[in-house]
Amino acid sequence: MNIVIVGHVDHGKSTLVGRLLADTGSLPIGKLEQVKRTCSINSKPFEYAFLLDALVDEQDQGITIDTARIFFKTIKREYIIIDAPGHIEFLKNMISGAARAEAAVLLIDALEGIAENSKRHAYMLSMLGIKQVIIAVNKMDLVDFSVNVFEQIKIDYSLFLKNIGLNSLAFVPIAARDGINLTEVSKATPWYKGLTVIDLIDTFIKEKDENENDFRMFVQGIYKFTANGDSRRIIAGTVNSGTINVGDEIIFLPSKKKSIVKTIERFGKKSITKASSDEAIGLTLDTQIYVKPSELVCRLDEKNPYTSDRFRANIFWMGKNPLSLNKKYKLKIGTNQVSVILEKLENVLDASVLKISTDRNFVERHEVAQCIFQTSEIFSFDLVGEIKTTSRFVIVDGYDIAGGGIIIEALEQLNLLNNVNSVPDIVAFKVELKNLFDKYFPDWGINI
Repeated sequence: MNIVIVGHVDHGKSTLVGRLLADTGSLPIGKLEQVKRTCSINSKPFEYAFLLDALVDEQDQGITIDTARIFFKTIKREYIIIDAPGHIEFLKNMISGAARAEAAVLLIDALEGIAENSKRHAYMLSMLGIKQVIIAVNKMDLVDFSVNVFEQIKIDYSLFLKNIGLNSLAFVPIAARDGINLTEVSKATPWYKGLTVIDLIDTFIKEKDENENDFRMFVQGIYKFTANGDSRRIIAGTVNSGTINVGDEIIFLPSKKKSIVKTIERFGKKSITKASSDEAIGLTLDTQIYVKPSELVCRLDEKNPYTSDRFRANIFWMGKNPLSLNKKYKLKIGTNQVSVILEKLENVLDASVLKISTDRNFVERHEVAQCIFQTSEIFSFDLVGEIKTTSRFVIVDGYDIAGGGIIIEALEQLNLLNNVNSVPDIVAFKVELKNLFDKYFPDWGINI
């Protein structure tokens, strides 16, 4: 199970993870002693965060820059804990780390209180669809383990979380550096009657496995190897979700081409009969058809994704320049890239103060917005509540990834002729065009 640790800079995320690893015996043999010895040689005070912050810049400045992934184990199950950066300048890294998580532990410094990024990170978790959250109020030793301080933070932050659609699983008072309430309930907080951090983590409910979702695979490339008389065309990609079997009937979207899986190939291995999520595979087909890279492969016997050139989305903007109406950007989802414009800006939210603006025509850096986007051509996608990997996208401005978002609603297609952009032959083009006229202008009696 993937868990992300988030929170404002210096609120103790890396220290928490380092201490958990040490206290549960999850570190490699000799690792703790090695780091302590290195600190002693360099006349540095030992910090549990040094177990994770491997980059020199991080140790010098005491901040996490990249996302560290740590394998962790309790009696109940195995985890991957993602330690995400808290500094506002590294929010891109935080989001990329949190996007892989199923649950979260969010830290708040008891002395500093609820910081701006404490709220912003909570909103990011909500936007990414992460609903299982533990709030760890850290550094309780700096406020003499005051129950009043803890309860006030709990009251204030619970109200904020409720307003953004998050209901925390629990609040827990901790002092990560000293191991207070991490693996055992401490006598330092006799007024706390709840579970430890480890026990709370074990209460998280595992999400449905991606293999249980409908099959999705973006086409990465089409290859043909002619050596030894091999004339097969191999359609390559990595399975986003679901499973695919030899003999399954598949459809390519948005072109709507159909065929049957003849073989499933894996590099360096003999042909296999089944593949599932995260596997890099190649498909050969019974009937050779023309498809393009970036199309989305689905099974015909399952629910297909939405196809349109318009959609509603929540987006978090990280670009140097504001997101503006009618400016052309590039949208990337899976291997697909299409031009996109911001058609309508429905609202902009300042996550730190929950102030919503409905009369803006731009989104500033570090703001969250609900928008309607229009793409230059139709593409296929899912909604965030259905399949995550085919509902998340990024917006590219120039050469920089400037925004990340989730698709929450498919809207009516605007450009009808987009339906035939990927049809290579004139006969199919005429059929598609006739169907369009019959659907939208039935009284015209158009004959093509």
